[in-house]
Amino acid sequence: MTPGRKQQGQYTEELVAIPPFGLEGLLVRPTECRAVIVFAHGSGSSRHSPRNQHVATALQQAGFGTLLFDLLMESEAGNRNLVFDIELLAERLMLATSWLSHRMERVAPRIGYFGASTGAAAALVAASQPDCPVGAIVSRGGRPDLAGAALPLVTAPTLLIVGSLDREVLGLNRQAMAHMHCTTKLQIVQGATHLFEEPGTLDQAIGHASTWFSHHLLQSEAADVPG
Repeated sequence: MTPGRKQQGQYTEELVAIPPFGLEGLLVRPTECRAVIVFAHGSGSSRHSPRNQHVATALQQAGFGTLLFDLLMESEAGNRNLVFDIELLAERLMLATSWLSHRMERVAPRIGYFGASTGAAAALVAASQPDCPVGAIVSRGGRPDLAGAALPLVTAPTLLIVGSLDREVLGLNRQAMAHMHCTTKLQIVQGATHLFEEPGTLDQAIGHASTWFSHHLLQSEAADVPG
């Protein structure tokens, strides 16, 4: 991939290679970028996932910037041990977050995490670090239970979105919530299974995510400005 930038209407699209490993990604920013949502995809997925791209496009239309990137290099993606190495994935997410903060330091946008499956656990582990700047987290069909001891250390408001038919994961999310001390909400999407493939269910999840990010990233930003 050759990093490059192009203008698409009111958005700037930039192919990026995040150091030091050259993790490939796509950074999309609206003209006035106040918040960027960083995606942490689940096992077996990538930045090319149609589901993640659909979510990213919807968040862009709601006024957010998005960073879709691969947590693993192409040579690593086939290693199942790495795919489920939550600590490694969290480290890669923190690298991307640090890169993004420096890349956009002039506009200093708020940062949110959108995690799915094992990516949600990586997002929570990354957010538990004391120097992590993330201001809000959304987990869709996530496995927050895999974040383990990091759960009580997360301070960013966290929304857990789970399908009503994804019963095992729903139970694991409820268990994880019991260990979290931050503002946390469990949002159940009726009729949805793990991948939210049922008609309309993914869009419902996107609506909940957009509302959460707007409240905790954009409205909280406005509250920080002296009147």
